[in-house]
Amino acid sequence: MKPYFFPEPPANTPKIGVLLLNLGTPKTPETKAVRPYLREFLSDRRVVELPRFMWQTLLNGIILPLRSPKSAHGYQKIWLPEGAPLLRHTQNLCIKLHRQLADFDAQIITDYAMTYGEPSVECVIANLKQQGVDRLLVLPLYPQYAASSSAAALDKVWHVLLRQRRQMAVRSITGYADNANYIAALAAQIEHHWQQHGRGDKLLFSFHGIPQAQNDNGDPYAQECQTTVRLLAEKLRLPENKYLLAYQSRFGKAKWLTPSTQDLLQSLPQSGVRKLDIICPGFAADCLETLEEIAVQGRNDFLAAGGVQFHYIPCLNDDNNGVNALASLIKQHLAGWLA
Repeated sequence: MKPYFFPEPPANTPKIGVLLLNLGTPKTPETKAVRPYLREFLSDRRVVELPRFMWQTLLNGIILPLRSPKSAHGYQKIWLPEGAPLLRHTQNLCIKLHRQLADFDAQIITDYAMTYGEPSVECVIANLKQQGVDRLLVLPLYPQYAASSSAAALDKVWHVLLRQRRQMAVRSITGYADNANYIAALAAQIEHHWQQHGRGDKLLFSFHGIPQAQNDNGDPYAQECQTTVRLLAEKLRLPENKYLLAYQSRFGKAKWLTPSTQDLLQSLPQSGVRKLDIICPGFAADCLETLEEIAVQGRNDFLAAGGVQFHYIPCLNDDNNGVNALASLIKQHLAGWLA
């Protein structure tokens, strides 16, 4: 049994840690690996705000047995030889950021962890302390803050710090929805796609949804999504009739933010939108929700409804413009810690 307070490693040359946090992924695209991953994810009270006993009964008795095989099938469609796309893209992003930040200041160590699954926040923070990190900047890779994503990721960090005998100094970045460099990187990604493939009739900005109740209780997520889209439209000089904002990944019977991406994909062809471009600005790295839900299933839905051309524009992943944007953001938040 672990001691309540973690034992401390020997003192080392003080360093600054930058910890990137992403959602997570099962170890393999098989039901036996997907089920425990989903159990951990959907058991988080930040993710599902329902009475504990009622939700756990539904989760273990109905939802996991039905959803795990379905999710596993989705993962199998997008799985790479080297593993889950989300993990691969996050690793590559971390490597590039580490190189750039270490070149800027040799005392900076950059690493990544997953809110659910591996590598765990606990193990990565322990490894950073072993390397002498005594100041930590935490960056959840969610541009738009939501309690169910950004706050859930930060909760994992606070839980680890709660058990540290000698705590690190900690700073966190809770979001960057209106960051000028992030907006510019996304705009460049979209313009590059247009140069290669031409423009569709409309550009759809699809964000992961949240239940309407969370929005009504004060979650700023929807407003931050709207801010990102407004700034992107201004950067791209898009008139209002050329773009749409919608929310995907609706789950359960409760009301979620609208309009629904899935509903729009089925109705847009009937309103004359035959060619559609779609991008998911709320995801820093491509994952199940972008590659399977949008690029595969979304495409099928749009074409089946009468659309003739569907282009999914990838996330920033480890794109150099995106890396530079995050590096600049991180440097701003390290002010005072760097010589």
